[in-house]
Amino acid sequence: MPKQFDVIVIGGGPGGYVAAIRAAQLGLNVACVESQSYADPKGEVRLGGTCLNVGCIPSKALLQSSEYFDQANHAFLMHGITCDNVKMDVTTMVRRKDNIVTQLTGGIRGLFKKNKVTLLVGHGKFVPSPKRILTTPSGTSFEGRGFPEDNPRENEPWQIEISSSGGNETVEAKHVIIATGSKPRHLPGVPVDNKIVCDNVGALSMESVPKRLGVIGAGVIGLELGSVWKRLGAEVTILEALPDFLAAADQAVANEAWKIFTRKQGLNIHLGVKITKVSVGKKSVSIEYENGDETATLECDKLIVSVGRLPNTDGLGCEGVGLKLDERGRIAVDEHCRTNLENVWAVGDVVPGPMLAHKGMEEGVMVAELISGQAGHVDYNTVPWVIYTHPEIAWVGRTEQQLKNDGVDYRVGQIPFLANGRALGQGDTAGFIKMLADARTDRILGVHVIGNNASELIAEAVVAMEFGAASEDIARICHAHPTLSEAMHEAALAVDNRPLHF
Repeated sequence: MPKQFDVIVIGGGPGGYVAAIRAAQLGLNVACVESQSYADPKGEVRLGGTCLNVGCIPSKALLQSSEYFDQANHAFLMHGITCDNVKMDVTTMVRRKDNIVTQLTGGIRGLFKKNKVTLLVGHGKFVPSPKRILTTPSGTSFEGRGFPEDNPRENEPWQIEISSSGGNETVEAKHVIIATGSKPRHLPGVPVDNKIVCDNVGALSMESVPKRLGVIGAGVIGLELGSVWKRLGAEVTILEALPDFLAAADQAVANEAWKIFTRKQGLNIHLGVKITKVSVGKKSVSIEYENGDETATLECDKLIVSVGRLPNTDGLGCEGVGLKLDERGRIAVDEHCRTNLENVWAVGDVVPGPMLAHKGMEEGVMVAELISGQAGHVDYNTVPWVIYTHPEIAWVGRTEQQLKNDGVDYRVGQIPFLANGRALGQGDTAGFIKMLADARTDRILGVHVIGNNASELIAEAVVAMEFGAASEDIARICHAHPTLSEAMHEAALAVDNRPLHF
């Protein structure tokens, strides 16, 4: 008799482990399936998925180390601090990153034990079951939600086969949550060895600072990882296929970021590039590309390929059970993350929407609560975006160009950090806060931040928008002085043309 659970979660990344924990908190018997994709030094499977192992967490650790190094070389002098002969030990920096990853991934194991979540190690896939298939006279099969409402077979459990080095095991559950995440998209004909040509995994584990670093893709990953190695002394050139820089961000933020990254920090960024050939040698790589009518060649010691990510549905057994995918290979879901199959759900990077860990977590909570009969919900209009460059970039809601395109009448309040006492005291006044509000109702429609601690400052805007706040509500809230958050207060005042300190 197979082991039986109320819920099986396939994938132990942010969306998956949070869904498993929340479902267990609600009294359900839960198992989480995780493969050996990431293993610790003892050979045990690591939870946390891409985010904790080779994504969000390790990249932020390296960003912090490289930022300290950059400050010691350039920013301390204005404070009267002189540092001579500052050196970076890359091995120590990477070891610190690895230790943080080990601590956090081990912490999830502890949370599973605390909440009585069963960890099943191996690769999980759906097993077609005759109990869940109804064949019509014409020979057409329907699975799950395709059954007539009165068909008792809808309540049959789903079977999941778990393959591991120790053999195969089949388990059953009434509900299945797919949280298999995403994988790096690679360039055709350019093999990633994570030594010379790297994706995010190799870019986080370089043993030394390359003299010349090429990056293909000026998205979040490309900018963050390019920033790390630029601060440590690499000459960084970023090649981007799109004609616009940070097209998803508000145009004012993108323009400011472009000036800072290229003019002040020295990142070489080329837009509208078409890669024509990549030649990999033993110790270097050559990238031939077209930029308008011109052709050029970039010679690098290392190359980071960051051209997006793909939903990870390999070996999931989608076809065998009729699980519907969209035209981009993502699992098709409704606004509550339900798939076309009865009691099968999907969350995180494997479904449409931004590939953000916090978005996947919220979806995991929503699904667990819906399974338990609660009113789970995610407001996708208030999911914040963050880019951890320096300065940081963060936003929530709509951009000014989106409002213009939709014909929305709006008002703008924008305040530079140059007018903020705390920013001046910290010696970091780059950037601004921009607030957009409905011209008729004053309801906040979007907030955009570029500056120090933007990732933290955006939370106030998210809370405000979740509660349907007007800019006047933030303008009437007392903000501590001196703090960076006062710039949010001033931006709200500026929406009504009454800033007090600018």
